Amino acid sequence: MNQSIIFTEQLTWDAQLSAIHFTAQQQGMVIDCYIGQKVLEHLAAEKINNSEQALSLFEQFRFDIEEQAEKMIEKEAFDVQGHIQVERVD
Repeated sequence: MNQSIIFTEQLTWDAQLSAIHFTAQQQGMVIDCYIGQKVLEHLAAEKINNSEQALSLFEQFRFDIEEQAEKMIEKEAFDVQGHIQVERVD
């Protein structure tokens, strides 16, 4: 992992987006990252029924999700709002 990118422990469920919001820091800049419910369900091979389950599944796959987000940050693959949207996990 690139030591210049640090992921915080902060996780929240964004009900409007049906996504988990997590943050990274790079050279003092906070980067908002998201992984949608459908992507997380595909990764976990499990249907998500509530926010607590979504957060728990994120924790189970945290390393893989953060690794994908890190690759996207390094490639500067930000969306138009300047966020990282993890749409798949390799």
